[in-house]
Amino acid sequence: MREQFVMEKVEKTIPAKRVNIVQVKLIRETSMLYKKRKISSPQDAYELMNQFIGDADREHFVVLCLDTKNQPNCIQVVHIGCLNSSIVHPREVLKSALLSNSASIIVGHNHPSNVCDPSPEDIEVTKRLVNACKIIGIELLDHLIICTNSFLSLKEAGYIN
Repeated sequence: MREQFVMEKVEKTIPAKRVNIVQVKLIRETSMLYKKRKISSPQDAYELMNQFIGDADREHFVVLCLDTKNQPNCIQVVHIGCLNSSIVHPREVLKSALLSNSASIIVGHNHPSNVCDPSPEDIEVTKRLVNACKIIGIELLDHLIICTNSFLSLKEAGYIN
């Protein structure tokens, strides 16, 4: 009897939990023209990404989201790092890809030092993104390291199968 009284008292003193009803939207900040309309090579992706982050004074990690015909439908800076690093999480990369109904993505980041060699962290982030993309069902086509007048494709370098 005492246990039942305690349970009834506890249930009466705990207020109901309010649950927020949310809606997540992709909001366009601005746009830019891409004359080629389709990404068909790492060079194409480099040209678009370099136009977007080429002059940055610290590392910017971007995701280029593509539709089923490899046409870009959005590009987003997902992280801004310091002079020589950018810590990126797969959930941040995949967020805009999911919201824009993308079939595939190409990620890239600039090296303000203008040395396009991948760091161990660059390789590790690429592996993590490949695994996350497989789970979600969005293909990671490439990861580009962007320098002022050149770039490195981690796919062409053998880091992405």
